[in-house]
Amino acid sequence: MISVYATSKLRNKLFLDENGVLPAAGPGRESSSPNPMNGWHANLVWLQRRQCVIFVHDESRFPVFIPCLKKPDFENLDWHFQDVLMNTLLKVGMPKVVLNRAVEYLSPLCFNHELDRSVMGTLNQLVSDVDHSLWYRDEQVTELLPYSTSAWLSDRPCHVKGVRDCIWPGDAMRALLERTVH
Repeated sequence: MISVYATSKLRNKLFLDENGVLPAAGPGRESSSPNPMNGWHANLVWLQRRQCVIFVHDESRFPVFIPCLKKPDFENLDWHFQDVLMNTLLKVGMPKVVLNRAVEYLSPLCFNHELDRSVMGTLNQLVSDVDHSLWYRDEQVTELLPYSTSAWLSDRPCHVKGVRDCIWPGDAMRALLERTVH
């Protein structure tokens, strides 16, 4: 299972079972080794009166942006997350061996992660950047492509509490996944 901290706005939209898992997710793969894809924060945001969900990986600050969700889409949030994550990794130029490793670590989302205010700060900054970009370019959120938007957000520096230098999310995710390749 991939642990996710979800804000109360997002949790209220999800139909979670007693373990914090979406019913449509199915059983998760249990593994004795640590999952580098574990640990995300997610928030439901409204951009131009459209529901969007943004995920940020705790360690790498890698974003997954899913725009224009409707009620049935929340039941399949696992699928949307995996689709946008893998296609964004492909779009940012991850090597095939790293993509294959990422697929091995994919599992259903489990919404029971602890809050990290530093990650939430990064998440809020990313939402602000998307909102400003929409306003500045006079675009509609319905025109945003999830893979391109997530790739754009991953190609920017993030400041992390307790870390001296900036983190570049795309590079950090690549390094994280490359460490797991044998």
